[in-house]
Amino acid sequence: MAAPAFLQRFHLWPRTLRARLFVILLAGLTIAHAMSFTVLFSERYLAAKSMMFKRLENDVATSIAILDRLPAAERAEWLDGLDRGTYRFVLGRGIPGSPALDPANAEIASRIQSAIGAKYPIDVESIPGGSRRLQAHLTLSDGAPLTIDVNPAAIMPLADWLPYVLIAQLCLLVLCSWLAVHQAIRPLADLARAADTLDPNRKTPRLSEAGPSEVAYAATAFNAMRDRIAQYLEERVQILAAISHDLQTPITRMKLRAEMADDSADRHKLIQDLGEIERLVKEGVAYARSAHGNVEKASRIDLVSFAESLAYDYQDTGKAVTVGEASGGAVLTRPHALRRILTNLIDNALKFADSAEIEVHQLTEETVIKVLDRGPGIPESQLEAVLKPFFRLEQSRNRNTGGTGLGLAIAHQLATAIGASLILCNRSGGGLSAEVAIRR
Repeated sequence: MAAPAFLQRFHLWPRTLRARLFVILLAGLTIAHAMSFTVLFSERYLAAKSMMFKRLENDVATSIAILDRLPAAERAEWLDGLDRGTYRFVLGRGIPGSPALDPANAEIASRIQSAIGAKYPIDVESIPGGSRRLQAHLTLSDGAPLTIDVNPAAIMPLADWLPYVLIAQLCLLVLCSWLAVHQAIRPLADLARAADTLDPNRKTPRLSEAGPSEVAYAATAFNAMRDRIAQYLEERVQILAAISHDLQTPITRMKLRAEMADDSADRHKLIQDLGEIERLVKEGVAYARSAHGNVEKASRIDLVSFAESLAYDYQDTGKAVTVGEASGGAVLTRPHALRRILTNLIDNALKFADSAEIEVHQLTEETVIKVLDRGPGIPESQLEAVLKPFFRLEQSRNRNTGGTGLGLAIAHQLATAIGASLILCNRSGGGLSAEVAIRR
């Protein structure tokens, strides 16, 4: 939605679609309401002005005739009764003014003169001041001066309650505009939120298909797209798992035949290559299974005890795995998947640093498990790339050239499957910190 040039220049155009629609709708309704009020006010003003002219022509001649026939001592008593709001009679010369009249005052002067006729010579003058006002001066039969004080501004005075009504109408316009924009934007916001949290591997609620036909159609299309993506991913995982599984049998036969062959350098190399292939196949099967980490039933475990148990298992095999700072409580998670995540991270630390340290930190909304090492670390530009399948960093973490590039990918995919997050960051002083955050 393009904005006018001057609004863009002065940064007055809102950035959100909700605010833009609200401004446009409110401005349009306000302008339309103002135009309707102006038209209605003008029509009423013209009607009141026409009525004033008719009353002026009919009443002036009669009022002057009455005052002319009354004794001079009784005329003052009649002035209040002859007051019409837009004009009144004043005994005396009135206020000196200017004979120059604008077109509107000239029209009033001509009406007064035509109503009085030639019997009473009359002079009409504009009275100085902020308001539009004029006075007609004439002389009665006995020589007494009389002034007709005309105030056109009082033709249609505004009521005291009118500003409150206008404010109430403006508030109603704001409320209706906000409700209309909210109803129009809410489905779009729901769609954006669903797209942002789209994960075919997790059983997230489907987008509601209720509402207007256009909204229902978009929601139906989005749900169908999510189902297709989930189906494609399922097929790819099944293909990978099937290939990896089917390869294990011929690899096992080849290893048996190689072990039964005569002892030679080629035999040992062949057995070593077959071992690497077998390990790669097993990692492929593990990666395929990691996509379904949410199949395991969740249970509540104490993370500190869980980390200590894991460290003791490694210590029993002679590995330098320790538990550092640990503070936390019980969380609801999938323990087997979490154990596989931490095992992959610890194995990665042992491979490149010969030691690993586990820390557990209890935060406000989540519990963070850290696997720390003092290895060579990972370049900042590749911290996210190492979480992708089959990505290896042999040059930067060159203690060994082995590895399939699936360890961290499996840990990352399992973390996503159980509703956690895996973040890698380099430590000050060297080394890597792998952090698994589990929401409580």
